[in-house]
Amino acid sequence: MENVIDRPMPSAGMAPSGRRRAVAALQVFAGGACYGAMATTYKLAYAAGFTSAQVVASQAWFGFLFFGLAVLLGRLRGVRWQRLSGKQVLKLMGLGALTCTTSILYCYAMSVLPAPVALTLLFQFTWMGLVWQTIMTRRAPRFVEVASAAVIVFGTVFASGVYRTGLAGYDPVALLCALGAAVTCSLFVTLSGKVKALCSNEQRGLVVCLGAGVMSLTVCPDYLVSGVVFRGILPFAAVAGFFGLMCPVLLFGLGSPHLPAGLSTVMAAAELPAGLFIAMVVLGEPLGVVEWLGVVVILAGVCLAQAPSLLSRHTMR
Repeated sequence: MENVIDRPMPSAGMAPSGRRRAVAALQVFAGGACYGAMATTYKLAYAAGFTSAQVVASQAWFGFLFFGLAVLLGRLRGVRWQRLSGKQVLKLMGLGALTCTTSILYCYAMSVLPAPVALTLLFQFTWMGLVWQTIMTRRAPRFVEVASAAVIVFGTVFASGVYRTGLAGYDPVALLCALGAAVTCSLFVTLSGKVKALCSNEQRGLVVCLGAGVMSLTVCPDYLVSGVVFRGILPFAAVAGFFGLMCPVLLFGLGSPHLPAGLSTVMAAAELPAGLFIAMVVLGEPLGVVEWLGVVVILAGVCLAQAPSLLSRHTMR
């Protein structure tokens, strides 16, 4: 059974329909918004006494658990398990290791740096996707792609509040980790549309999360036998596994094959507005006028990225 995300990408002369591209953009946007729950979840887990390594491992293995349950339900509905080649399995597990690396670096940065600083550096992934796109396609990004990424980065400086604190005087290792998380995040979003496997979405996600779980053992090798799940981390693990791994893996896998790599990372910029809103509701962190204006600028940048598609559809009509 061929997975919908694994159908061949259209050639340059056979661009996907405007409707399919719009749906794909919404899927990637929703995947980015799911990441918004992570900053608040990490803060609450740290406040409860858990380490960043324990949080990372929980996110990976609970993502694997959720996909495992989804595969089981699929089997009950008659969805067959497809045999994958060793090369396909390694590629999918590598994709999982990549997103787990993002979590490792970002969790550490969040435990050392103020959240606005870590968020701002992570959000550099919005323009890094354009770099990967240029390398892979050997085509310079379009002006609207560069402009939308620039608008999003500009809005991030104000939405995150880093305009007040700046970046000077912080732990250089933590700063590098936050930037490294941006690199691996941009690669994950970019490659989500390139790594293909002829299987169901659930089976694909299960293999991806297995790679994330194995990678998490490099920082928390005793996670599976430590019993930390029964010491209060379960709520944080469930939220991190569902919103930080299962949903993004599923949504990026569905949407990014139908979008240019640069546009995928731009659409994933929903993470910061969603994260700020969740922090305001759950943690009671207030947002000032400047921060709200920054959110508006970020959303404007996302809309700008979709302008060519909207204009082309209007012209066709």
